[in-house]
Amino acid sequence: MSGQTDAAVFYDLHAHGFVRVASSAPRVRTADVAFNRDAILAEARRAHEAHVDLLVYPELCVSSYALDDLHLQSALLDAVEEAVAEIVAASADLSPVLLIGAPLRHNGRLYNCALAIAAGRLIGVTPKSFLPNYREFYEKRWFAHGRNIAGMTIRIGELEAPFGSDLIFASEQLAGFVFHMEICEDLWVATPPSSQGALAGATILTNLSASNITIGKSDERHLLCRAQSARAAAAYIYAAAGHGESTTDLSWDGQGVIYELGDRLAESERFSLHPELCIADIDCDRILQDRMQMQSFNDAAEASGHPEQRFRTIRFSHNPAKGDIGLIRPVRRFPFVPNRQHRLDEDCYEAFNIQVDALMRRFEATRPESMVIGISGGLDSTHALIVAAKACDRLRIPRSTIRGYTMPGFGTSDETKDNAWKLMWALGIQGEEIDIRPAATRMLEDIGHPFADGEPAYDVTFENVQAGLRTDYLFRLAGHYKGFVIGTGDLSELALGWCTYGVGDQMSHYAVNAGVPKTLIQYLIRWTTTTGQFDPETDAILHAILETEISPELVPADHTGAIQSTEAKIGPYELNDFFLHHIVRFGQRPSKVAFLAWHAWRDAAAGQWPAGFPEAKKNAYELATIREWLEKFLRRFFAFSQFKRSAIPNGPKVSSGGALSPRGDWRAPSDAVADTWLAELEKRVPKA
Repeated sequence: MSGQTDAAVFYDLHAHGFVRVASSAPRVRTADVAFNRDAILAEARRAHEAHVDLLVYPELCVSSYALDDLHLQSALLDAVEEAVAEIVAASADLSPVLLIGAPLRHNGRLYNCALAIAAGRLIGVTPKSFLPNYREFYEKRWFAHGRNIAGMTIRIGELEAPFGSDLIFASEQLAGFVFHMEICEDLWVATPPSSQGALAGATILTNLSASNITIGKSDERHLLCRAQSARAAAAYIYAAAGHGESTTDLSWDGQGVIYELGDRLAESERFSLHPELCIADIDCDRILQDRMQMQSFNDAAEASGHPEQRFRTIRFSHNPAKGDIGLIRPVRRFPFVPNRQHRLDEDCYEAFNIQVDALMRRFEATRPESMVIGISGGLDSTHALIVAAKACDRLRIPRSTIRGYTMPGFGTSDETKDNAWKLMWALGIQGEEIDIRPAATRMLEDIGHPFADGEPAYDVTFENVQAGLRTDYLFRLAGHYKGFVIGTGDLSELALGWCTYGVGDQMSHYAVNAGVPKTLIQYLIRWTTTTGQFDPETDAILHAILETEISPELVPADHTGAIQSTEAKIGPYELNDFFLHHIVRFGQRPSKVAFLAWHAWRDAAAGQWPAGFPEAKKNAYELATIREWLEKFLRRFFAFSQFKRSAIPNGPKVSSGGALSPRGDWRAPSDAVADTWLAELEKRVPKA
């Protein structure tokens, strides 16, 4: 993005691989080409004011769709050609690439066409491949199909452009902005042309449609658009004809929808009497990253004979806006937390029971006499314990099979120890307490640590002696009681290396929380209290634990009574989990992660929060704060903690956002450095 300062580039969505797209349902009057031309241009100007890069109109919008035999009238077709030329000329100073629909003559045939117009040029024309000729549709009466048209050009008045079903279009200005056009019925067939377009390199698939509306058809369109965007690893923009089309025998709703990788980004108001612009920012960089990670996408391209060798790539210039034009797309603050309101209970149930079922299977395979777990009164051990309790219930074995141990150390507070005991009593497990301070003191004395001489030396060794002793006790207890140790450490801690390696909380016989980040653990615990998973007494204890400061409690409280705070040291988990998702799942650059985090977190009053999220915990973060914690995340994730992840025990993957098992989603060298990521952050993210 030449001509912009480094700071301006950071705030420009185009610099991060986004393309602003829209579907339009303009005003339309049956067979009134001049009226329709003006309506198309009015929407183009509105889209220009909204800084849209790609605008998709309905099928045959220049002439209108429901014309029947009027399609074959020469006067109308002449008017269409004149209107196309006028739209092309008027587009010269507009930012959007316009995709309009028109009936066009070529070699004595009439084609139902999609036309691509950019900055005063007609850059290509794609004919409809599949013509519906059943029930209410009679398109073969008027049109020829364009399935086999390749390598041709078409002349429209004084304009000439590439013509065929072999076209994709690539921006000269924005990397990754590559689109394909198909028309209505093309999406309904078993092998949509857009599948080949995607395999040829198009990241954005578009559909100019005049699909009439019937009961349930809106759901069908959503299903098809969502499935195609997911299957083709692409964005899909759908624009249907709206009010103003002939209602002789049909009706129209003007539905516009935008999907990306199976996620719905935007939808227009249906049955609107006014022109509709449905706008969203497509992440082309994310799409390309997803394709690189899925080798099956490349295999599909190979199995199809490498469509990129058959397709013509039409490169075009256009006028994208520069600078900070905002970001029009939902950015989830909590990417690991279920956010589908209508299926919230089902999604939480699924996440929770992935862990329960995995633990059940491990118990059945191992055939132990007990499950051994350390109970601290904190979030992770609480979640692991309620998962274990549910596993016992489903296995129809007593919860007393679980042996829980609270092991107070030098920093353990009365509050967390009390919560640990209350939870063990409420769940009906076998609970015991082992004070590790005498053993820890002896070890510190044996290694000559200054704490043994009375000095307040609370270093990493001081902390790890306690963490290691707890794990050592648990493993010996498991051997003594013929059980296995259930790990409590979570995905967020593995990402940050916030665990003690080897004989420490990094190790267990089965790491049931290893695929669950801290933000999801918090949410799932809260969900269990609102859905009757346990009794009211247990729910009250779980609420108390949720309100407790997150702390390893390995260092005594200071003179003011303040306890050791995990998030003060490593950063807010809600930010760290955000960083983790975007870096691991999509390999995003640090600058883009910062850009997304800034849009997600800068205003607590904007956007959606997970259902039931406490008002008091709705935080906001400035860019400088995001940058500070992102830098620390990059150092810990890339340069410090991989050796701990390379040796983690088994544990179930829970979220499609990814896990960090070296046998699953994430394989990385333990001796890498973070310099490349830190340099990108330093270069491209403003410090204030």
